[in-house]
Amino acid sequence: MRPTIFVSIGLATATGASCVNKQPEAPIANPILPGWHSDPSCVFVAEWDNTTFCTVSSFLSTPGLPIMASKDLVNWKLVSHALTRRDTIPEYDQTLAQSDGIWAATIRYHAGKLHIATIFTNTDFTGRSRFGLIVQTSNPFDDEAWSDPKRYDLAEGDGIDPDLFWDDDGQAYLTSAGISTQTIDLDTAALGPPVKIWNGTSGAFLEGPHVYRRDNFYYLMVAEGGSGLNHSVTIARSRNITGPYESDPANPVLTNRNTTKYFQNIGHADLFQDAAGEWWSSALAWRSGPAAIHYPMGRETVLTSVRWEKGEWPEFQPVSGVVSQRVAKPNKIVKGKGPFVGESDRIDFAPGSELPRNFIYWRWPEAGSYTVSPKGHPNELRLTPSFYSITDGYKNLTAGFDIGPRTLIARKQTDTLFRFSIDVAFAPTELHEEVGITAYLNQVQNHALGLVNLPTNQTNTSSSTGPGALHFRFITSATGSLQNPKSVPILVPVPDKWAHGAVRMYIHAQNETHYVFSAAPVANLADERVLAFGDSSLLSGGQEDFTGEFRPLLFQTFAIFLSVTLS
Repeated sequence: MRPTIFVSIGLATATGASCVNKQPEAPIANPILPGWHSDPSCVFVAEWDNTTFCTVSSFLSTPGLPIMASKDLVNWKLVSHALTRRDTIPEYDQTLAQSDGIWAATIRYHAGKLHIATIFTNTDFTGRSRFGLIVQTSNPFDDEAWSDPKRYDLAEGDGIDPDLFWDDDGQAYLTSAGISTQTIDLDTAALGPPVKIWNGTSGAFLEGPHVYRRDNFYYLMVAEGGSGLNHSVTIARSRNITGPYESDPANPVLTNRNTTKYFQNIGHADLFQDAAGEWWSSALAWRSGPAAIHYPMGRETVLTSVRWEKGEWPEFQPVSGVVSQRVAKPNKIVKGKGPFVGESDRIDFAPGSELPRNFIYWRWPEAGSYTVSPKGHPNELRLTPSFYSITDGYKNLTAGFDIGPRTLIARKQTDTLFRFSIDVAFAPTELHEEVGITAYLNQVQNHALGLVNLPTNQTNTSSSTGPGALHFRFITSATGSLQNPKSVPILVPVPDKWAHGAVRMYIHAQNETHYVFSAAPVANLADERVLAFGDSSLLSGGQEDFTGEFRPLLFQTFAIFLSVTLS
């Protein structure tokens, strides 16, 4: 029988070193959505109190399709998730590959509703499959108001990164990477035959298409060059939606390739207007510089201003730290229960409260694994251990690709410099029970500091019998990472005077390249001890560079994990 373990998380903070300046009367600054917010799509809705809504890829993290809303383009609030019901997409729990799940959605407003088109990629033991999804809502501030997803078969279309566009006659079109377009019935998700409409400027890696209608032209904007240092945005236009399309002589219209700028990998852009009629473009980017070695926050959402005169091509300002010198009038009056993106957290798990809405899971969470303030344990989060541990992946690649559930809850890393901590009350009853914190990219790329019950006989640490003693164990799982460092687990016995009280565990990013892992007894925090260091390049691409690190209460970015690994 698996034991139940109580983890008290008293403090989780992230501070400093983000490029975002959210002080009153500040210029709009990048990234507008710090942390892993890749493949952004945004739309302005005047009818809903002049609010701009954005969504991003969520891959295998749940809940899926986060919806951020803002009235000033500076303060962005997590107002809902469009995919929250496990039974509507059970494939989350069947997929093997780290980069599977929800890819590159487009969000659009039409006829009183927000509509999202996206795809789910699923790799299981029979191979890889994909299917399209359409969700809708007339109330984006409530998870439950989003419709169950309608599925469509990608075999009828051209592939990934679907875009939604309504023509003047009301006909809806779905345009996909490739680049092809086809009609779609949003009530039934039925598709018309696909038509190839443009080969781009290079003919390679044509992704993230978006169609716009302006001044009797159809404008088609796409990403080219692949997600990396060659990423770019190109645009073309035509008098007919099916072409032929004329390439903008200024292409690529947006890129930072072959520059020394801090923001790199600029691509997968979208266009929208604000209440004043000004044009803006969202895009993804790395905060990496041209070396592209240390960017543990992965692909973040940036903003740039666009000048688009009547009958002319749109002109994009290059992406930089300051989006616009225009002073934004702060407006944080946004509906929805979630927090504002990028704010620090202090979570005490008050009785009657829910888990923070910005916390995420790896695939769907197991029922009963996370309980806020259970009876007799107020202001604590009770975690029930899983059989599988996130540290299995350091042994070999195959071990990291099982689909068993993991007790893992995470928060995205949003700042270059931060200090993150949890208070753990841990009284294991079996050998190899482990609780801890992790800087986590995926199952085979992470740094994990665990508090683990190991046999007192250190000549046989795999034993499942006999007496045990608490140890700190630091493991780096590095399969496929950029630097691919050799890793030997670090074992440090927990001091006897710590063993019967709560322990505070820390991840501290003191610079851009390394994390410091440490611990202290809650009763005497001055006795903090450094246990290990982790290289941020490990979380900056390689095996699966789509996502970017989480900072959960032990998870990819930062997360907390709890497991019992039995021999």
